[in-house]
Amino acid sequence: MMHSPDQFRFLGTFGSPMSSTRERDGNNGSFFIPVVTGGRERFRVIASDGGGWEHVSVSLPSRVPTWAEMCEMKLIFWDPEDVVMQLHPPQSQWVNCHPFCLHLWRPIGVPIPLPPIWMVGPKS
Repeated sequence: MMHSPDQFRFLGTFGSPMSSTRERDGNNGSFFIPVVTGGRERFRVIASDGGGWEHVSVSLPSRVPTWAEMCEMKLIFWDPEDVVMQLHPPQSQWVNCHPFCLHLWRPIGVPIPLPPIWMVGPKS
């Protein structure tokens, strides 16, 4: 189940289109999450859970998030045993609003099928 890290929620000023509160917006909102490796860089995250989907959009100002960073985002917004996915839709449906943005998706109430673990590789 999706959950939002309220300690990183952008509260903004009243009326700001990107501001949100747990009470008013639930999981939906914008979040600024510090990069684990330190420094001043922050992930810009937009989370939503409407239309039958849980969704997290993750971007950085000057580079694409790494696999490890996307794993961290998954663990911040979902439980360890929840299955979420990155999608590669048909090229005719590609949308690119930000050059350094990746997305995590989870359909609500629909299990995501997984291949057998042996097809992925040996589990050590």
